[in-house]
Amino acid sequence: MAWAVWSRHLRHDASEPDWPDRDRFVLSAGHGSALLYALLHLFGYPLQIGDLRRFRQLGSRTPGHPERGHTPGVEVTTGPLGQGIANAVGLALAERLSAKRYNVDPLEPVVDHRTFVLCSDGDLMEGVSGEASSLAGHLGLGRLVVLYDDNRISIDGPTALAFSEDVGARYRAYGWDVHEVDDGNDVAAIGRAVGEALADGDRPSFIRVRTTIGFGAPTKAGTSGAHGAALGPEEASALKARFGWPAASFFVPEDVRCRLAELVAARRADRPRWERRLAAMREARPELGAEWDRRLAGRLAPGVLDALPTFEGAAMATRSASGRVLGELAAVMPELVGGSADLTESTCADTGGAAVARGTFAGRQIHFGVREHAMAAVCNGIAIHGGFRPFGSTFLVFSDYARPGLRLAALMGLPVVHLYTHDSIGLGEDGPTHQPVEHLAALRAMPGVAVLRPADANETSEAWRVALERRDGPTVLALSRQSLPTLPAGPRGWIGRAGARAIYHGDDPADVVIVATGSEVALALGAAERLDAHGTVARVVSMPWRERFMSLPEHERIKVVPRGVPVLVVEAGAAQGWDVLTSGNGAVLCLDRFGASGKGPDVLRSLGFSVEHVEAVAAALARRRVAMPVGGSA
Repeated sequence: MAWAVWSRHLRHDASEPDWPDRDRFVLSAGHGSALLYALLHLFGYPLQIGDLRRFRQLGSRTPGHPERGHTPGVEVTTGPLGQGIANAVGLALAERLSAKRYNVDPLEPVVDHRTFVLCSDGDLMEGVSGEASSLAGHLGLGRLVVLYDDNRISIDGPTALAFSEDVGARYRAYGWDVHEVDDGNDVAAIGRAVGEALADGDRPSFIRVRTTIGFGAPTKAGTSGAHGAALGPEEASALKARFGWPAASFFVPEDVRCRLAELVAARRADRPRWERRLAAMREARPELGAEWDRRLAGRLAPGVLDALPTFEGAAMATRSASGRVLGELAAVMPELVGGSADLTESTCADTGGAAVARGTFAGRQIHFGVREHAMAAVCNGIAIHGGFRPFGSTFLVFSDYARPGLRLAALMGLPVVHLYTHDSIGLGEDGPTHQPVEHLAALRAMPGVAVLRPADANETSEAWRVALERRDGPTVLALSRQSLPTLPAGPRGWIGRAGARAIYHGDDPADVVIVATGSEVALALGAAERLDAHGTVARVVSMPWRERFMSLPEHERIKVVPRGVPVLVVEAGAAQGWDVLTSGNGAVLCLDRFGASGKGPDVLRSLGFSVEHVEAVAAALARRRVAMPVGGSA
């Protein structure tokens, strides 16, 4: 399958692995990474025999699963099954969006590439592949071709142990063009099926190819013994002998080298032809050419950050403020695309533009449907493609469904924005199934993810600034359902620089410091004002980006949270990670249980999140200046 695609159909150039209109090849079955490394080596990518010999060794360019950015020619980090297919849906969607933007009639197209996927039965068992494939069929992504290695073997044994569905029928039901090849060794038949698939421009294509795992191995062919472990020296030697292959390891015959050189030269001719098309587009539409360069370089257009609004006056939910920011950005950022998992009104994630739909790719609003897992993975594919800044949105509690895609975005350093609203028990009546508790702590634990929980509309605008300026990983904005008082705006860029700032009694010697995030900042301010009336000075610190603050040198941190002063942390979520701030001289007012169904203010008050309770705990700390237990409701 891989040989049929690479030798007959894949347009690529090993000397310029990242040229924009190359075809994309995604090895969704990432456990077969040695196959991809062999192809890259044979087709002239900078991967030598020595690299292949160091397969899976520490520091090698041939890791156990393919890693984007680590090995030239690897498009996507794969391994967690199903993710590669879902990423490929994002790649194919981005191709259609780019084609609509940059292909200028009557000129030849500058965006005209295809996306190929090699997947396994494990990919198709994972739910994310079904979510993404359903979306691809709905949108009619006709330049997406998935080849399914149907070897009927999994690690535990025959797939019949757990998998007996008619996969082809499922994909027909999704709206895909489905082909069948009964002999996985028939390169010509596979090549014809791929050609027929590419001729169908209105539907994605699925090609089921019947194969024998470990084909030719004397005892392990067709068994799970060829799946999860090496064949072993004796079995490998017998297999080589069966096919008349030399016993030497890592051997490439000279006639193969010569044939590959011919294929590489033929493929390399595609890029100069494309460069002439790009030059014609630049000449005809210089402004479009300049935008092309800027977007592919990942640069923001001049004035984008200036479009971030400042808020005054009435209280506003931070989800609503985010919606206002998104509307302003959409007007000046053509690369901003995204939507929600069937929650556009609830998450305020509307660009104000047309929706992306089958045959209509001029819009930017993507309706992902109730597919949180696929939404995250598809956004990753859009970001991998280049030239876009994708975002997705759902409730914070459902970040659990999106987490695998979010983790891979962090591994690949993709600047995807995740808008997670309804960020606490304050959402109220939907009850504990929808009220996040442990989610902020879990997201903060993930390396490479910026988790920001703004306290008001102005902090929300600044949180968006962080998301736009980041180019090396995903950003999570945890946003409130309930309205919050609008605070005076801080200096531009303060969240990105410091992660936290004192917003009350910042310059005064304090008896107690109250650190809070999100909606609890308003509680901290209310408590501090009441403490003032009794002669206790409480400094209030808003800390929307905890990890950024904790990364500062100590001499910077103590300007905000001074040494020797008791600290009360207030956050309606799990306590993990906050004890570093209290350092045995303070308390954490948090949640160590699930929420409850009721009106938001009543639920908050019943679980200790009220101005009066914050005041009482802070006052006790100020009086005693002794250690208090971390966790619970303090």
